[in-house]
Order: sequence, then structure tokens, then C-alpha cells
Amino acid sequence: MTKLFAVDLGASGGKCFVGIFDDSGFRMEEVHRFAHEGVSCFLPDSQGSVAERTFWDDTYIYANIVKGLQAAAREFDGQLDGIGIDTWGADGQLMTPDGDALGKMYCYRDHRLDTMCDEVRQLIASERVYEITGNHFQPFNLSNQLLWVATRRPQLLKRAGFYLPVPSLFYFYLGGCRCVDSTFASVTQLMDAKKGRWSREMLKAMGIPKKIMPEIVAPGKKIGRLQPGLAGHCGLNEVDLISVGSHDTASAFAAAPVRDPKKALIISSGTWSLVGKLIRKPVTSVAAMSAGLSNEGGIGNTRFLKNCMGTWIVQELLRIWEIADGRRMSWQEVDTITPAAEPFTAFIDPDDLRFYNPANMEQAVAGFVAESAQPELRDRGAILRCVYESLALKYRNVNETINAVIDTPTEVVHIVGGGSNNALLNQFTANSIGVPVLAGPKEATAVGNIMVQAVGAGVIADLKRAMPYIKSAFPIKRYDPQNCAAWEDAYQRFTKLFK
Repeated sequence: MTKLFAVDLGASGGKCFVGIFDDSGFRMEEVHRFAHEGVSCFLPDSQGSVAERTFWDDTYIYANIVKGLQAAAREFDGQLDGIGIDTWGADGQLMTPDGDALGKMYCYRDHRLDTMCDEVRQLIASERVYEITGNHFQPFNLSNQLLWVATRRPQLLKRAGFYLPVPSLFYFYLGGCRCVDSTFASVTQLMDAKKGRWSREMLKAMGIPKKIMPEIVAPGKKIGRLQPGLAGHCGLNEVDLISVGSHDTASAFAAAPVRDPKKALIISSGTWSLVGKLIRKPVTSVAAMSAGLSNEGGIGNTRFLKNCMGTWIVQELLRIWEIADGRRMSWQEVDTITPAAEPFTAFIDPDDLRFYNPANMEQAVAGFVAESAQPELRDRGAILRCVYESLALKYRNVNETINAVIDTPTEVVHIVGGGSNNALLNQFTANSIGVPVLAGPKEATAVGNIMVQAVGAGVIADLKRAMPYIKSAFPIKRYDPQNCAAWEDAYQRFTKLFK
């Protein structure tokens, strides 16, 4: 029996699983789950100017990882064979040479980053950035975050001994490791996409010392061991720490049961929707750049995708309504009032910047609808249906964009991650794109995490050998297209909003 522990950290919660390989096959058990979110403070700077600052509570997250390890120790007799960590794809922490954190870890939605893409472009041409990194400009890129430190908090950069991207920070807390895997490094807009190492040109342009950047390692490498004191505290052996696809999308894509990558669109569906295809090598053409597509390091491949807004919009609507009502709307209620609403009343562009981090998401949706001269959304069911329909139509738009750049047809859509449990959005996606949707596994990120560990631990030879385990352990639900003519008309209306 081989037991591998997966830490899966998203932007709204964390989960800990143990994957078990034995003579009967593979199974995965959840041992701990917790909610977390960015915390906003309104603080004055040295000039007395007050700004909202949003931070992650990294010690709270670490404490819950420890609780997960303790739960695994109780359930599996204190013995594990590997630990892997995946996280959301942004943020990190500057550390002193002695391992002390230099301040709090900012959340990627913090408004300090609102203008940073333009500041990066002033230092190095957009075309050159894309040619080197293959990454599209996004506010949360680590290039923006480190440039902000270099220009606004240079004293911290001078004191820094090393920098740890968010998954590396938790590996450091567990075992003192100071490396980052290539899937996470690839989304920083600081890595040379073709060479797989930090770009000296990018770092120099932004004044970031190369010496503080962590070593880039391949997924599946043993990078350390659980600290003896921590192992004793958890009741565990000094288990190996194994690099995985620590950018959660890389792990999720690795778990998609894809038969033919050329013909399969993959959507990692959650707070964000990562919509793309697996290709052999990065595409950094002018057409790819103009389309806003990114090349992200996969596990033996490249994820050619667009980072779209996902169910964040719905989550924020529920948060605002909870404040107004004094209670949280249940998902059962969401699933009841949404399909009951009138179809195709109005649409939004989910990726419009007003939806990134508004004070009130309901007002943001209403503002977009009014400014685009569409009918008013009169109730919550209509608002939710507008969001879900718009997400499905956006997926079609991104699919067509990707296919135009790499000239590959889509014959099936794989939806993985928490969003694969959203039957309504899955059906809308099949209707919109006009091909079958295969939904699952729900916990794809943790599954991919464990399968990469299994390669590193020598349990399986490669990820191709993982597919039979995944298909036998997790149900995959199929959704066939329906009402395609109406969705075609809706798509034509949807695309006119952005011309």
C-alpha cells in the first residue's frame, strides 16, 4: 500500500486528501477541509493615505494543513509516502535570510496591482514580454507583484534573502524547501517559456535580484522531508515532500481523462475558469498574443489557455445577498431559481474588469446590463441565469479563439474541478459549444496532485498510466447538446456586445 497526501489550496478554501494505491486499485479519501478568504484592512501609509489592503492569513492555512496531517496520521497509522501541495496561481512571500516573513502575504485581488500591467509594459515591450514568457498580461502576475515591491517597498527587497511563491511557502513551512515547480513558475510572467528558467531579461528590467528567486524543479521530484519536530507533532514519519503541478490548474488538467488532446477542450472550473488545450510546445506568435492566450507549463506538455472569470461572480453575489438578508442562499435555492428564470434576457462579459473585485457584484452586473442597453434583470434568478449563460457563451468564444490560432477542432469538452458538479452550467456549456461535455472528476486538482506524486514515488511510470486509475475511481457524467438553435442566436447577440 502506498499513501500519498495532497494539499489542495484554492482562493476560498483548502482540502486535504490521501490517495491510496493497493492491490485493489486506487481510491482517495478526504481527511480535512476548511474555508479561508482574503482579509481586507484599511490602513494608512507613511504619507497618511489610507488604502484597502487585502491579505492572506498564511499561518491559519498552515495550521489547517497540520490538522490535515494529524487527521491522516490517525487514519493511516502514522505512515505516509509523500506530500504534495498545489495552490491558486499567484502570490508569494519575501523572506529574510533567517526565514522570517517580511510583512503579510498580499492577496492577488488587492487593488495595489490595478495599474501594474501598464508599468511592466513601460519597462519592456508587450511583444517582447510575450515572446519570452508566453504569458498574457494579468493584474495578478508575479511580475506585477514583485515590480510593485521594487518600486513601492524597495526597503523590503533589500532585506530579502529569498522569495517564495505561495506553494513554495507552505513547502518551506513543512520542510524548509526553497524551490518551485515549473508549472507555477510558468505563470509568473518571469520564466522563459522555451528554456524553462527565470528570464534574466525580465528580472533585470524590473529590478528584481535573480538571487532571491527559487530554483525551478520538475513536477514529481522529491525536494525534501517533513521536519522531524513537525513529524513528531503530527504523529507521522518523516515523509518525503514531492513537487507536483503546484499551480492548481496544472494538476487539474493532468487529471482530465482526455483521449485525444488535439480534439479536447479542458475547462478547470471553479472561482476561475481556465479554458484551454494541451499542446506539445508553447505558441508565442503574434496571433496568440493578440488573442490574449497564455502558455502555461504542464506536466510533459503546455497548457494553451485563457484565464476567464468563473463562479467568483456567483460567489460574490451570494456574499452581497447574505449581507442584505442575514442568511446565506443555499446552493439548492440557486439551482431552483436559476433554471426557472427566463432564458437569454441579457448577457455580461464575465472578464470585464468591473467584475474582478467590485464592492457590490449585483450593482456591477446591473451596470454592465444598463450600459449595454439590454433589458433589466428583475430578480435574483434572472441575475444568476445571466451569469451562467454568459459563462457558457464565453467558453465558446474562447474555444473558437484557441482553435483559430492552433487550427484544431474541438469534439469534446472536459470540465474538471468543483464546477464539474454544476449540472446547469455543464449543460449550458454543451449547448453553447455544440459538443458533448464530460464532467469530472470533481476533485481533479487533488487527483492530479496525487498522480504526479505517484510518478515521483515510483508507483506508476507516467501520467498515461494514471488514466485507468482515474476512470475507475471517479464517475464521469456526460451532457449532450440541446436547443442548439436558440443558443446560436444567443451567441450572436453575445458577441455583438464586444464589437
